[in-house]
Amino acid sequence: MSNPETPSLDDDICVHIFSVSATMVGVCLTVIGIIRVVITLRQEDLIIDDLVAVNLMFYLTSAFCSYWSLRAHRTRRGRVMMHIADAVFLIALAFTAINAGAITWAVTTT
Repeated sequence: MSNPETPSLDDDICVHIFSVSATMVGVCLTVIGIIRVVITLRQEDLIIDDLVAVNLMFYLTSAFCSYWSLRAHRTRRGRVMMHIADAVFLIALAFTAINAGAITWAVTTT
């Protein structure tokens, strides 16, 4: 039997998704700022900052869903939000890798 004071694995994962997603929103904002500086210095327009902004929205959605899951603790709605947060977080993580490749390609080709 589990101790009622001990959080379940799902609760623990939701806390981690919330904190990492919130951190990644800040990282995306920083990357957008750096890319904007590079775009200004090179005087050319790139779509990469827009892709990172979309990535930011994925992380923000994941953070909101995980927070909602934590607030609706041990309810059906909370579990649904936890699954949504988990899926959106994994999509955002994959999109981050794609964006990293796109940034590397854009910086090295111009």
